[in-house]
Amino acid sequence: MKSVLALLSLLALPVMAAEPTLYGRYEYIRLPEIGETLQAKMDTGALTASLSARDIQTFSRDGEDWVRFRLATKDAGGKVYEHKVARISKIKSRSDEDDGEEPQSAKRPVVELEMCLGNVKRTVEVNLTDRSSFNYPLLIGAKALREFGAAVNPARRYTADKPDC
Repeated sequence: MKSVLALLSLLALPVMAAEPTLYGRYEYIRLPEIGETLQAKMDTGALTASLSARDIQTFSRDGEDWVRFRLATKDAGGKVYEHKVARISKIKSRSDEDDGEEPQSAKRPVVELEMCLGNVKRTVEVNLTDRSSFNYPLLIGAKALREFGAAVNPARRYTADKPDC
């Protein structure tokens, strides 16, 4: 009986969750597989991460879906990258006005990429889309923020050191 009571008392203790690491609205992220460090916008309003890519072509290799692309960043060379497709995401585009029409949706290939934020490395799902009209070539969404155990202070910028992993 004493062992049962001891076990129950342990279960009643509050569980201490790890505190999230606080990052700024913008941070540097290293993509080791691509060999680039990019400025990223930490966006809690987006679900998935997005990488600026162009010339996106899906193809089949050994019965699996793959994608070929080039980075769509201002300093990108012409290097072609190939990655296995994790899944295809369906992204609904938002409009400022509700005109009663069905929202448009786009299908985007999603790949799993290693990312370094500060000294933390995680594998994150990233959809590929041309973000060249945006200020930041990499968007880190809520799923990736959870992977990093991150919280965002929108009043801060570049709080993590340059990626070191």
